[in-house]
Amino acid sequence: MGCLVLLLLLAFLMPGLAIPVPPALKALSNLHLSTSFTSRPSVVTKYSIHYFEQKIDHFGFKNEKTFNQRYLIADQHWRKEGGSVLFYTGNEGDIIWFCNNTGFMWDVAEELKAMLVFAEHRYYGQSLPFGADSFRDSRHLNFLTSEQALADFAVLIKHLKRTIPGAENQPFIALGGSYGGMLAAWFRMKYPHLVVGALAASAPIWQFEDIVPCGVFMKIVTTDFKRSGPNCSENIRSSWDAINRLTRNGTGLDWLSEALHLCTPLKNAQDVQHLKDWISETWVACQYLKNSNLSDRELLQNIFQALNVYYNYSGQARCLNMSETSTSNLGSLGWSYQACTEMVMPFCTNGIDDMFEPHLWDLKTFSDDCFKQWGVKPRPSWITSMYGGKNISSHTNIIFSNGDLDPWSGGGVTKNITNTLVAIIIPEGAHHLDLRANNAFDPMTVLLARSLEVKYMKQWIRDFYACLRKKH
Repeated sequence: MGCLVLLLLLAFLMPGLAIPVPPALKALSNLHLSTSFTSRPSVVTKYSIHYFEQKIDHFGFKNEKTFNQRYLIADQHWRKEGGSVLFYTGNEGDIIWFCNNTGFMWDVAEELKAMLVFAEHRYYGQSLPFGADSFRDSRHLNFLTSEQALADFAVLIKHLKRTIPGAENQPFIALGGSYGGMLAAWFRMKYPHLVVGALAASAPIWQFEDIVPCGVFMKIVTTDFKRSGPNCSENIRSSWDAINRLTRNGTGLDWLSEALHLCTPLKNAQDVQHLKDWISETWVACQYLKNSNLSDRELLQNIFQALNVYYNYSGQARCLNMSETSTSNLGSLGWSYQACTEMVMPFCTNGIDDMFEPHLWDLKTFSDDCFKQWGVKPRPSWITSMYGGKNISSHTNIIFSNGDLDPWSGGGVTKNITNTLVAIIIPEGAHHLDLRANNAFDPMTVLLARSLEVKYMKQWIRDFYACLRKKH
């Protein structure tokens, strides 16, 4: 199971290098929950690219400026009679990447007679409100919020209903994974008249304030590594002190730089911390970490072998570059601003229940660092004020799916709230694995989860048309 856990865990961890937070937790300040290396053979995607003029500010009346939001449409299997529209609520990255890696929608399109729409999130991909100046400062970034993004989706859906013949009287269903899953759930909550339901895959909507313990994410990560084999998590926990002991002098810095084949040699304590942050973000294959009673040097030589699996899988790299990260292809700059404003997710480690160096969650330090970087201070209570936290039982027709290997499940909905706010737990499931295309390596549990999700969506579609018939 070691290689499986490697692939799964790398899919949960986030880049987060833009936000200054406690060093070992830098990998947790971004919610980039999909990574390019996990791409697998998928369905062939054929879509058309469109742009829609959106208001930069949906909630004020003074700013009349607009920008072009990109969206994709695939209608090969769409039927005007009895069809549906599956609407992907884009998250923090280029929408074409998400389109190509959300094979579930393509797999079920024919069965649901569905048009597929993939809407890009403002400030990501090509949907930049101020073009090249979009990330210049907090004044330009002021309109990067989940609320503005949801309003974009709402206005776009109204546009599609109005301009595509046959779409006006069809049910729309929101789908998304990770942050996109959060948006899908929140969209159904805030705009229930526009979508009949939502599939929120691996959506940690409760990873805010003190709704869940701040250490739950890293605790699940550690549990997963323990499942992968003996001594793995223990060796990772030991590696931090081993690095500290070996780098107390210049000789140790030189040795470690060579042992890890680093492109840039370690020179000081700041470089050492950067190294530990980099290792924390990447994480490694347990097949090289099964031995016990290793010396510091033996342990770190094994750490190199594990890192080499990911960063030098082709065998062509002459050295390992710490500036390369496991999720560097996603929109970390935009997300770092979101994490410093409303998407404030507390993380902590204690080095006992997890395999990481101990770090407390310190909101003041986090806030001060955000102000230094962006000139803004976070509002940690805003998301729960806006979307309800755990008080969401008045809403309907939302599926919350979570894999039990996914650390983000600790902040997700894992039990039914009502008979229409349902949780699907996927044993042996990774981060929004159910949104990927069917694959020969899928565990049976994810195949069953997908079939159950389709069952719920079919019921929403039937209910929509039954209601429509009554009106006529």
